[in-house]
Amino acid sequence: MAFNKNLITTDVGIDLGTSTVLVYVKDKGIVIREPSVVAIDNNTNKIVRIGKEAQQMLGRTPENISIIRPLKDGVISQYSITLKMLEYFIDRACGFTLIRPRVMICVPSGINEAEEMTVVNATNQAGARQTLLIEEPVAAAIGAGIDINKPEGHMVVDIGGGTTDIAVISYGGVVASESIRIAGNELDSAIMSYMRKKYKVLIGERTAEEIKIKVGKVFDVPTRKQPKMNVKGRCLIKGLPKVVSFNASETLDALIEPLTAIIDTICLVIERTPPELLADIYKNGIVLTGGGSKLTGLDKLIEKTTGIRTYLAKDPVSCVVIGTGKSLEELEGGVKGFLGGFGN
Repeated sequence: MAFNKNLITTDVGIDLGTSTVLVYVKDKGIVIREPSVVAIDNNTNKIVRIGKEAQQMLGRTPENISIIRPLKDGVISQYSITLKMLEYFIDRACGFTLIRPRVMICVPSGINEAEEMTVVNATNQAGARQTLLIEEPVAAAIGAGIDINKPEGHMVVDIGGGTTDIAVISYGGVVASESIRIAGNELDSAIMSYMRKKYKVLIGERTAEEIKIKVGKVFDVPTRKQPKMNVKGRCLIKGLPKVVSFNASETLDALIEPLTAIIDTICLVIERTPPELLADIYKNGIVLTGGGSKLTGLDKLIEKTTGIRTYLAKDPVSCVVIGTGKSLEELEGGVKGFLGGFGN
């Protein structure tokens, strides 16, 4: 009797993001895309919901239920909860297998060895027979369709939920890089802070993200009418519900601090880049990946500041997990951005 190989073992690529978990299964593509959120019953310390179902409970739970993001700034902050979340997603992605899956998981380029081992141990305990690590900017470049093994320089800026990873890649390896823990979540926090200071209105994370997505714009293109959004929150003075109008032209004022930090870091990496590769980067441009890169006008703002053509990758949110999956499929041929394998 011949066994179906797919029933015996599965290779899985995971983008374990601060905001979202994406799972790629070999020969199937992306099979899971869910928030990195877990709901826990404080009385029993048991997990109630994971992913989308947990996110839907935000702001609507009784006192005994806590909504937790077990990853912070791109690294694991609550080990046991991350373990359960990984176990849940790996089981969903793989189904029944006779042999535990091999898992490749992406990590920020700036994490230390202890943080790497935390990811490895959690993934192995969650059901992987072997855990492989790959740097996020390398995975992002591959997912964006860049041939990283060519003898020329490419610059990738991956703006996720918790970290922004900037790297110059050539010959399949990282030549210069920097990782900062300022990204999409910091942009949301900046909008919340702006609403408190200017309008004396308290809003939540989901509302701030909605503002950023629907009307956020950080490079001014003259138009007759700027997009506006009516924002509902709680008045900090009276404690009652209040509605204010947020204009797209306010976005840059709200986000100036985190955006300045990101752009300054891009310039720092450019300064560290060998002169031989700078010509390649001017020719190839800067590619933006990650959910935070979708902020309207961000590519134009970076281009104006650096003087280098900047463009958004196709499907920027999925680039890292697609690159992780492709790297896993091509592992036998060697992946230079691959950090190592751990497990049985």
